[in-house]
Amino acid sequence: MPTTQKKAQISVYLDPKVMRALTTYAARRDQPLSLIAEAAIASFLSPDSDERREAALAKRIDQQDRRLARLERDVGVGVETLALFIRLWLNATPPLPEQAAKATRAQAGARYDNFVAALGRRLSSGPKLRQEIPNDGIAPKLRSSAGEESVF
Repeated sequence: MPTTQKKAQISVYLDPKVMRALTTYAARRDQPLSLIAEAAIASFLSPDSDERREAALAKRIDQQDRRLARLERDVGVGVETLALFIRLWLNATPPLPEQAAKATRAQAGARYDNFVAALGRRLSSGPKLRQEIPNDGIAPKLRSSAGEESVF
């Protein structure tokens, strides 16, 4: 008849914060402290604990990689949007005569303030440009203020 070995008793000193966390966890699970401590030690010493930690780390790195890819895409969209706007603006805006340029410079501050206010409203409430652009790179159909569809 096989004999069962008796569990060995050890004494450990725990930081008060760790002890409170252990006590709270054991009470929540309605389990004795020794059972929770034994399971934690067994988990720490098991050979697959390294694999679990590596899998958790790989998962976190994958999440960061996806976030970085979205950020890179969003920055690319912003740069391309700005470049397209500047190109269109330069093509559509004729140079001003010297007298008109002075009057235009006088209004530039107010026009810039209006632009910043409109941008602030768009960023706080409106849909973001990056949400309007599909991930697959197909050009979206944009609606003008008159309701007409256009594709660039």
